[in-house]
Amino acid sequence: MDSIKLKSRMDSALSFFEKELSSVRTARASSTMLDNLMVESYGTKTPINQLGNINVPDPNTITIQVWDTSLLNNIVNSIIESNLGINPQSDGSLIRLPIPKLSEERRLELSKIVSKYGESAKISVRNIRRDTLDELKTDEKEKIISQDELKKYSSEIQLITDEFIEKIDAIVLIKQKEITQV
Repeated sequence: MDSIKLKSRMDSALSFFEKELSSVRTARASSTMLDNLMVESYGTKTPINQLGNINVPDPNTITIQVWDTSLLNNIVNSIIESNLGINPQSDGSLIRLPIPKLSEERRLELSKIVSKYGESAKISVRNIRRDTLDELKTDEKEKIISQDELKKYSSEIQLITDEFIEKIDAIVLIKQKEITQV
């Protein structure tokens, strides 16, 4: 059993989960809120960060200095349609995104979304565990490894899985605390 390969695959699942979480809004402005936002430009969907400079001048505002002003309306429309709950204000080539205070209802909604992302990440980690165990069981049937080795590896895999599940739970709790913090 290759525990390095197993940890690497689980690390990938954890990284994907963290990237997903970075787009979930907290009470503070963050340029990562726009990371998953795609804008129609020149016939293709383009990440918003490739269309202008994104800055956070204060905790309640994000600004986007658009490089090509002909895309201004497309960017504004994408932000409105993104379900971020932000109302963009354009001023020439600059778009201001005032981050409204989160209502208690919206905080609970976002907290549930974070939990859902966490559950998806745990499922990914468990699927990786299952695939690895299936490979080991096949190896045991083909007499590549013994039953004792299978048991030993299985318990090692479970320990690694538990470690990653704990990391995911900790990240979810931290993010939920950020969201509910007034």
